[in-house]
Amino acid sequence: MPLKPRRPVPSDIEIAQEVELRPILEIADKLGLKMDDLDLYGKYKAKVHLDVLEKFKDRPQGKYVDVTAITPTPLGEGKSTTMVGLTQAMGTSLGKNVICCIRQPSMGPTFNIKGGAAGGGYSQVVPMEDFNLHLTGDIHAISVAHNLVAAALDTRMYHESRQTDDALKRRGVTRIDIDPETVTWNRVVDVCDRSLREIKVGFNDDKLRDGSPSPIFPRKTGFDITVSSELMAILALTDGLRDLRERVGRVVVAYDKKGEPVNLEKLGIAGAVTVLLKDAIMPNLMQTLEGQPAFCHAGPFANIAHGNSSIIADQIALKLADYVITESGFGADIGMEKFFDIKCRYSGLIPNTVVLVATVRALKMHGGGPKVSPGAPMDKAYTEENLELLEAGLPNLGVHIKNALRFGIPVVVAVNSFKDDTPAEMEMVREYAVSQGAEDSVVSTHWADGGKGSAKLAEAVVAACEKPVDFKFLYPLDWSIKKKIEHIADVIYGADGVTYDPLAEEQIAKYEKAGFGKLPICMAKTHLSLSHDPTLKGVPTGYKIPVREVRASVGAGFIYPLIGKMSTMPGIATHAAFMDIDIDLETGKIIGLS
Repeated sequence: MPLKPRRPVPSDIEIAQEVELRPILEIADKLGLKMDDLDLYGKYKAKVHLDVLEKFKDRPQGKYVDVTAITPTPLGEGKSTTMVGLTQAMGTSLGKNVICCIRQPSMGPTFNIKGGAAGGGYSQVVPMEDFNLHLTGDIHAISVAHNLVAAALDTRMYHESRQTDDALKRRGVTRIDIDPETVTWNRVVDVCDRSLREIKVGFNDDKLRDGSPSPIFPRKTGFDITVSSELMAILALTDGLRDLRERVGRVVVAYDKKGEPVNLEKLGIAGAVTVLLKDAIMPNLMQTLEGQPAFCHAGPFANIAHGNSSIIADQIALKLADYVITESGFGADIGMEKFFDIKCRYSGLIPNTVVLVATVRALKMHGGGPKVSPGAPMDKAYTEENLELLEAGLPNLGVHIKNALRFGIPVVVAVNSFKDDTPAEMEMVREYAVSQGAEDSVVSTHWADGGKGSAKLAEAVVAACEKPVDFKFLYPLDWSIKKKIEHIADVIYGADGVTYDPLAEEQIAKYEKAGFGKLPICMAKTHLSLSHDPTLKGVPTGYKIPVREVRASVGAGFIYPLIGKMSTMPGIATHAAFMDIDIDLETGKIIGLS
């Protein structure tokens, strides 16, 4: 059914609940998928079997589009909304066979300040409530598998501290001799909870046989948010069950007292973890408000992980559709760079076009505009025409265009329009984008108008997809860890250099010695600035990137440096989204979800 946008535009959840959903079997049938290809989760969502890749192996590959953005502000610039609006425009206005591939949101941000991630306004993936909450249980599976590893690790140290080698062997266990000081595996929960960032575990009265206390308890550890788990990164980067099993086995969680890595294979838990993830590996099929198919699968953050939906979903979608629209998290300096240098390395897939989302209000902030806060009234600098302030912020857009072009991919700039933007402001953005090398720059009103509002953007993207691609990675893998970090900091961020804390120096040396130095780099830094400092807007200069710590996700296949104050467990805002969420006891409908 065609959308009938209302004015004023209702809340996201009102729009999502008003639309007439199509049965997921009907959505699947449009793609050539049958009941035998699916596991149904109710009437409106399903998991797709991986063997459809073999079934459709002879189909030609579709065009591949990555949606990214300029450096975002705390208000968000509508990247996911743009991706969904573009998908709806491709399908409804242009009549293209199109699929969007979107990340599954963490419930941490959903109940915190960010809200959900299904898009917004008249450009959403639905059912919106299912999308933003439990969906088909993939994140729960990651949580259980990850915490089982943590329990197995502590259990192995516990029993090895109490039993002789012979006693262990009688139980089918070989001593690993884990050094407790080297454990890198925290626990996880899909909630923003700063109180759990650092904890102590193991408060007990257990004694060794000679009466002395157990040497491993208590010890410091902590919690990360589930979507930052290496298992989530693996889910997003694997290409099948066999590869999943191999990657899980390679995950390093500690080192033994000789300095050798301890992985999940050695710990004896790789098989059990794979079993817990065997259903989560299948992508989830949903739909947009206008009935286009949407794969929702995997949800790593782009500031603390690689921030892209799954390779498997993209691979399947590219065999089922002529155009596949996906997104990479946050700005192009984070998610897009990782999309190319990590995801594309492992998938072998090369995008045809980058869509770079920009907003007038974000560019004004990068030009030196006043601070903005979600829920607070915006300064008149953002609600009235101010070409001088906008012009001052345009270089941030220019950096991101040049960074995308650096990889050899054509760029289309999507100007996500808000009600206070003026024609002169939007034309200034358009002219600047083209002057910086973008194929085109198009104003889009998909939030208020749905696919119809992105029709011109869709036409520009189709045209850009026909342009030649000269794709190249940013760096070769045989560079040292430091050289790769420093190249990213120089070329993508514009930093004057990199500094390393003593702990980071020690970890880098350990990883190089262990043979992990050839892995790609996944920089964990703030999304609110090209630099490490979220207060530095626009195009910062004269700074150095501080590397505090470096971790190795050997199973996922990357090294991730923690830059500055980057945390792997967010905190909850003063007025969190959960305060507005409830259920209508008369209708049973969820209210207040955004």
